[in-house]
Amino acid sequence: MSSHTAPRTNGTAHPADTPDRPREHSPPPARRRFRIAGSDLSASVSVFLIALPLSLGIALATGAPLQAGLVAAAVGGIVVGRFGGAPLQVSGPAAGLTVVTAELIQRYGWRTTCAITALAGLTQLALSTLRVARSALAVSPAIVHGMLAGIGGTIALAQLHIVLGGTPQSSAVDNALELPVQLSDPHPASLSVSALTIVVLLVWPRLPGRGGKALRVVPAALAAVAAATVLASLAGLAVPRVDLPSWHSHALPGLPEGPVLGLIAGVLTITLVASVESLLSAVAVDKLAAARKQPAVPVPRARLDRELAGQGIGNIVSGSLGGLPVTGVAVRSVANVSSGAVSRNSTMLQGAWVVLASLLLVPVLDLIPLPALAALVMVVGIQMASITHVRKVTRHREALVYAATVTGVVLLGVLEGVAIGIAVATGVALHRLARTRITHERRDGVEHVRVRGQLTFLAVPRLSRTLHQIPADARVVVELDGSFMDHAAYETLHDWQASQAAHGGHVELTGRSGTRIADPVAGEHTCCRPWTPWRNHHCGEHPAERDAGKGHQLASGLSSFQRNTAPHVRDELARLAREGQQPSQLFLTCADSRLVTSMITASGPGDLFTVRNVGNLVPLPGAEGGDDSVAAAIEYAVDVLRVRSITVCGHSGCGAMQALLAADPPPGARPPQTPLRRWLRHGMPSLERMRGEEGAPPRLSGRSPADTVEQLCLTNVVEQLEHLKEHEAVARRLAEGTLELHGMYFHVGEAQAYLLGREGTDQVFHPVAPTGGGPARREEVRA
Repeated sequence: MSSHTAPRTNGTAHPADTPDRPREHSPPPARRRFRIAGSDLSASVSVFLIALPLSLGIALATGAPLQAGLVAAAVGGIVVGRFGGAPLQVSGPAAGLTVVTAELIQRYGWRTTCAITALAGLTQLALSTLRVARSALAVSPAIVHGMLAGIGGTIALAQLHIVLGGTPQSSAVDNALELPVQLSDPHPASLSVSALTIVVLLVWPRLPGRGGKALRVVPAALAAVAAATVLASLAGLAVPRVDLPSWHSHALPGLPEGPVLGLIAGVLTITLVASVESLLSAVAVDKLAAARKQPAVPVPRARLDRELAGQGIGNIVSGSLGGLPVTGVAVRSVANVSSGAVSRNSTMLQGAWVVLASLLLVPVLDLIPLPALAALVMVVGIQMASITHVRKVTRHREALVYAATVTGVVLLGVLEGVAIGIAVATGVALHRLARTRITHERRDGVEHVRVRGQLTFLAVPRLSRTLHQIPADARVVVELDGSFMDHAAYETLHDWQASQAAHGGHVELTGRSGTRIADPVAGEHTCCRPWTPWRNHHCGEHPAERDAGKGHQLASGLSSFQRNTAPHVRDELARLAREGQQPSQLFLTCADSRLVTSMITASGPGDLFTVRNVGNLVPLPGAEGGDDSVAAAIEYAVDVLRVRSITVCGHSGCGAMQALLAADPPPGARPPQTPLRRWLRHGMPSLERMRGEEGAPPRLSGRSPADTVEQLCLTNVVEQLEHLKEHEAVARRLAEGTLELHGMYFHVGEAQAYLLGREGTDQVFHPVAPTGGGPARREEVRA
């Protein structure tokens, strides 16, 4: 890797240009050229083909001029793409704003709605200067999903009337009441066009075979509308079609006319819905982009305040040009990321394609039947009520919030529905905070008090009543099965505990996992730790009692698991029991008790196939005294489980490496052969590699190893990676390019993980950043 640095071209003085050190043979400054990556170009075309029919369909659903959808799509791509803070997010007219916009158009007219859109943009711009964008993420997901589901249901009901050849009513309730009449008298031409559109939409992503894969390059939305257009044209069906008027007659905004409070409510509603949807979509796009494998160019994370400002500028421009409100759109953004976009150029190009289509393809667009666009938007509306979202809110016991929001949006409106959802969510949170169950029972001469739920001042009267029923000289165990205790509850417990001790009683406070709760003055609440060493379970007990209880430590831990952890993981383990394990990684590490693999890798059931042995050693195939258990695990993981990577993880203070250094016999000496010594012979190549290293030995980024033991621990990881390559199954998968090898080092004292990479020809272990990504300059060692 070359270390040459390109000359600076921003006009800043370089140290070499100072009078003391004149610069010689300086090349002329390079001109910066505007370049568009090929992946951005192809992604922009894919998104454009989706955005064009959707934009027309959303304009139709709102009752706005059809050109308004094209204006919003162009502005969302070019303006928001240029000024927004989420480079890969695509903005434009969204189904989430359809109901709001339709109501505003019906109440105030199109020109006033354009003005409201521009004012909403100004409000978004003002909010961005206050840096409140992240506060939108505090809204309960149940409210957001409920809002989208309510809007989707309202859209679907309205568009269903157009699909059947009728005209939608002004509200969801009226549409539902009129639906039986509409179903009794459908329009055959409109119904046939709509049916074909829906069938193509649903079947297109599932086309089988190579031919289907080639056809799926065309977006389903475009294929469905194109098929409906061809059918309507060839069959001569009498259905209404797109009618784009001349741009000379395009309606622009006028001065807002109507009740001031109503106009303010409209501005706030568009601001709320557009902002929340855009910001949540930006966060989702971030996650999607981060999950891509080996992106060609790193994409910076979304800057939410800048994104809110970009959305504001976009709505100002769109409203001023007679376009629909603009927001970040999940469907188009997902398509953009999936198509390989690497910068905001893709979004801006998509907007440019919309402009060209609006100017050059009007005769083609005028052939599109309106029932096809209605069917397209109806399917989008139905998909907004996602079954996945329903399952999530049900799992998190937020179904009441979700249902209240959906009902409010459908019956009353978006702003009112969201307000109802917030009120119900607040009530549910207060109910959970106040709902504390306190039980008391006597077992084996010990008083057991269990508090389930959050312990706040609201529960203090019941807690105090229960505690004062216990004899003053009794032995008491108080188990707090919750994650929060406020000041009032703490003082109540503390005072009662002191009173019990004064009367000869004994009180033990334990947390969810049976751990003792430290006094807050000491600086920590061990009840909030993910786990606590077993020895803390017996703090305060008599030594004889503590020693007698050591045999029950495992049973105590198992009991804690059954009580606290099993209920949360039972469903996932049941799924794994049905489907079998499919781990993506083989993780080979030391048997040292300080390495908790699931903790340091943040993994759970089914994630890692783990092999542990003394010294994280990989015996060479055919080595004298070789251990087939390690080789068998490697073969099973690589050939049967088809893992995609193998990680060898060493750690600081490894006893095996210390034993290797201490047991290195002088020439001619023959130490006694114990099982441990025979096993450690597989680590001798690591010791020889360290002592015979000609180049730079492996090191930690920024410093040299602390001592010989740490140097051997690092070298051992590198050597075991080489041993892995000698195994037939590993070598075969490496040659196929379907397997990766990684080196890792965990410093126990620092609780810091390091990943093996390269700096030039040096092998360096780089620290993993707290955000989850490694340092900027890191190349993982991959075979």
